[in-house]
Amino acid sequence: MTKNNPSVSVVIPTYNRAGLLGRAVQSVLNQTFQDFEIIIVDDGSTDKTEEVVKSFKNELTRYIRHEKNRGANAARNTGIKAARGEYVAFQDSGDEWLPQKLEKQMKVFENASPDVGVVYTGFWRIIGDKKTYEPSSKVAKKEGDIHSILLYENFIDTPTSVVRKACFRKVGMFDERLPRLQEWELWIRISKFYRFKFIDGPLVNTYLHPDSISLNQEATIRARKFILEKHFEEIQRDAEKLGKHYYEIGVLLCLNGKIREGRSYLLKAIKASAHGFNVKLLLKAFIPFFSLDIYSKAVAVHSWVEHMESAYGIE
Repeated sequence: MTKNNPSVSVVIPTYNRAGLLGRAVQSVLNQTFQDFEIIIVDDGSTDKTEEVVKSFKNELTRYIRHEKNRGANAARNTGIKAARGEYVAFQDSGDEWLPQKLEKQMKVFENASPDVGVVYTGFWRIIGDKKTYEPSSKVAKKEGDIHSILLYENFIDTPTSVVRKACFRKVGMFDERLPRLQEWELWIRISKFYRFKFIDGPLVNTYLHPDSISLNQEATIRARKFILEKHFEEIQRDAEKLGKHYYEIGVLLCLNGKIREGRSYLLKAIKASAHGFNVKLLLKAFIPFFSLDIYSKAVAVHSWVEHMESAYGIE
């Protein structure tokens, strides 16, 4: 590797995560594959982020600062624009790569045809002392042409991915209008033109922190509505996909206390699912009409659904 011509550019957006950033950066520096550069994009932090970056005294790391906080999507896009590598990998400032992650992914790319745009891995989702392996075994197809299944759900976490830089020239970068779920929307666009490869094994530790945007229900509702609207033409061709999107938005709205609006989405889910004969979505969507109080706790919804799935043997 030369400083100006690395194979992989690792983009790390960060905002006021000085206490966590060091672990994320060190996990990249510890990779068995060393042909990379690290681009840390500080999205207007007011803590000691810059001091943490400067503590890593090496030529592999570049520091770019936004004077104002513009959001993680804008920070990632800044990193992509600055990337010198043919491939772009993403790390989040609160997460951790395992040492062989990049090596295994780059070996896949070495043997892959040019139509493979993304290589991603399994990961541990860690909440406190609980670890869950993702993507779930329920995901029927994880590699190849996965555009259709990505229209239904997302199972690829940003820090697990390495993306051929040509993909961004073809479909654009992260949509900066999205408050979250930005990687899902990007995968939908990339999967129209490129195949995906999956490495089955946990090579990333993803930690959920109290200030994580993924725990913000309002942001999730806005993002899901945005994705449905942006890709509606494709989603609406499949009644099951459309019903699933309506159902997920409806449940989130009800959990967030917006019962009337939530009901309207759940009614749409019922109509779409009835047309597609999706029994599972029909059962789920009827929950709020039995009792509004059931939405006071999300666990009540999920417990009821799990019971129905078990009793009727549906998935």
